Amino acid sequence: MDLLIFDLDGTLVDSKQDLANAVNAARAHLGLEPIDDGLISTYVGDGAPTLIRRAMPAGTTAEDLARALEYFLDWYGAHKLDCTRPYPGVPEALERLARAGVHMAVLTNKPVRISGAILEGLALRHYFARVYGGNSFEQKKPHPVGVETLLGELGVARQRAMLVGDSAVDVRTARNARVQVCGVTYGFQPESLAAEAPDLTVDNLLQLADIILGASA
Repeated sequence: MDLLIFDLDGTLVDSKQDLANAVNAARAHLGLEPIDDGLISTYVGDGAPTLIRRAMPAGTTAEDLARALEYFLDWYGAHKLDCTRPYPGVPEALERLARAGVHMAVLTNKPVRISGAILEGLALRHYFARVYGGNSFEQKKPHPVGVETLLGELGVARQRAMLVGDSAVDVRTARNARVQVCGVTYGFQPESLAAEAPDLTVDNLLQLADIILGASA
């Protein structure tokens, strides 16, 4: 592969606790009780507006959803690195891939400004030629526009690119863009990979680096 396109939450970074805390802060802002952290993690993957809609009670008005989303984004922006850390092996794998000359990018449905700030805060941003978020294009994943843009900007052939993610959303994105896809078993929604199987799965990114660099050796 000449280009690896990584999802962020559940793939590169474990942001589960900070996201759960931000969602429950937004619920508290509307006078609602907190919900289970594990349940919140199943709502992640389709962008902040969808996350908030899923985390609010049925029948919540559009006005209250907008209030909750604004509060969530403000709260999360201030607390995005309280608990968030790279998954084990991620920095080492990225370093190996970078040294071997593999192009890398991030394509996430999280807002791009917060995504970039998280990568900067964790000293990972320099590994990626591009970082695109859920508000970088008119459509979010699983629409292929993000992958198509990266292929064009980085001059990589479709058959030489792979998307790496933890959910069925990532698999559908890769299929829509007609690139290969690797699923990680440690993320937020690995169970969703059973229904939409990726081309391969790995238990950590060091395994992926072994595969990619072994194939190019």
